[in-house]
Amino acid sequence: MKCPFCDTKKTQVLESRVVEDGKAIRRRRECLKCTKRFTTLERVRGNSVWVIKKDGTREPFDREKIKRGVMRSIEKRPVGLKLVDDLAEQVEREVFKRESQEVQSKLIGSAVLRRLKKIDKVAWLRFASVYLEFSDLGDFEKVIWLKSKQK
Repeated sequence: MKCPFCDTKKTQVLESRVVEDGKAIRRRRECLKCTKRFTTLERVRGNSVWVIKKDGTREPFDREKIKRGVMRSIEKRPVGLKLVDDLAEQVEREVFKRESQEVQSKLIGSAVLRRLKKIDKVAWLRFASVYLEFSDLGDFEKVIWLKSKQK
């Protein structure tokens, strides 16, 4: 494993711990050259799942892409990073449980929205505005009006 600070490959594992219900291993490492410490996370790489986007193109499923989108929606909101990690993990689990090689991007977006709504309504609205491609203020008003009627 390369040190992220000095790029040397000489590192040692100080501690290993099973995380994510046994689906990953967290390792605490120390660089033998610069003596800085860092953490790595190892996951079993399953069958690859392809995401079919709205325009018909395909790309590999990327859990980090979900996290980046959610991070943008929670900016300046009182939401912890652990919740973002948990949300991404839950969505990933849902995608891989389908046992299909392909998944529609709208299924992923809907799964994120479902979970985000329980975490923070403002973040949910921000994510929805991008995911549902709001084009003007009227789109926001419609969603807010619909949600107020559901209460």
